[in-house]
Amino acid sequence: MIDSRPFESLGSADHGWLDARHHFSFAGYHDPDRMGWGTLRVWNDDIIAAKSGFSEHPHEDMEIITYVRKGAITHSDSLGNEGRTEAGDVQVISAGTGIRHAEFNLEDEPTQLFQIWIMPDNRGDEPGWGMRPFPKADRAGQFVTLASGMAGDDDALPIRTNARVLGATLKAGGSLEFNTHSERHAYLVPATGRIEVDGQVVNARDGAAITGLDSVTISAIEDSELVLVDAA
Repeated sequence: MIDSRPFESLGSADHGWLDARHHFSFAGYHDPDRMGWGTLRVWNDDIIAAKSGFSEHPHEDMEIITYVRKGAITHSDSLGNEGRTEAGDVQVISAGTGIRHAEFNLEDEPTQLFQIWIMPDNRGDEPGWGMRPFPKADRAGQFVTLASGMAGDDDALPIRTNARVLGATLKAGGSLEFNTHSERHAYLVPATGRIEVDGQVVNARDGAAITGLDSVTISAIEDSELVLVDAA
């Protein structure tokens, strides 16, 4: 099954400094048919205005992956971590027993990002944070694992859940195959471009919810940047 979620159908919230779209129920947006996808709980498509951001707030028992699409986000937290994550790079928070953090766009232009929440395998672990760059050139024509809690993904940022977050870029006319398992839940979003997933058109910032399949073929109608979560 491939269920397309057009961008126009997503939940939305405009806070002035934050223009947010919600692939799944979040905050003031509630859709009983979109409460999550397997252990994937949140996929927010955020545009944060220059010189603004999220003041300090708490999280616990959630794996939070931030994929920066344009601009940069600056992070600080109650563990003493600080960092600036630029476009193409990835940040991970394992909230565990509890962490407080703030995220600000200190740049002179809007920052665009995906924030992805996946439920952890265990509750009550120690909190943690990490970030690293992932050059887009390494992802040309293939998926690269950006964050993972699965065996063998030693080059990815660690998360504490049976899931992977992957990224790829495809030139128009190019294609690749993604192999999973029919019992798992994959969720694919083109950050840019236009693609077909087993012949079904998915536009930029649409979502494609995939389950019941062992593999799908992704073909680029336009140059495309892809982000995919493969979750239990």
